[in-house]
Amino acid sequence: MYMSTETITILIGIASLLLALAGGFGWMVHRMDRIGAELNGRMDRMGAELNGRMDRMGAELNGRMDRMSAELNGRMDRMSDELVEVKIAIARVEGPPRHLLTGR
Repeated sequence: MYMSTETITILIGIASLLLALAGGFGWMVHRMDRIGAELNGRMDRMGAELNGRMDRMGAELNGRMDRMSAELNGRMDRMSDELVEVKIAIARVEGPPRHLLTGR
């Protein structure tokens, strides 16, 4: 079987093109695996950092809430004491309850 030089050149060109495409595809897959591993590492580090920040913020918020709760409880206790004192003062101003006067 006889093949012309042009046919052999075309076949070699097609085979070279297919090999180049396969090599490019392999390089892309290899590169994507490396980039994927790098991105996974970055995401893990960022997740750990964000978890740490969230924990610190939660602890800080709990501390603030505890301080505010203690302050509000103190204020309410003082207001309750003052209210009792006001009730006592009003009772003193009004005097003892009046009794019915009976006719003689």
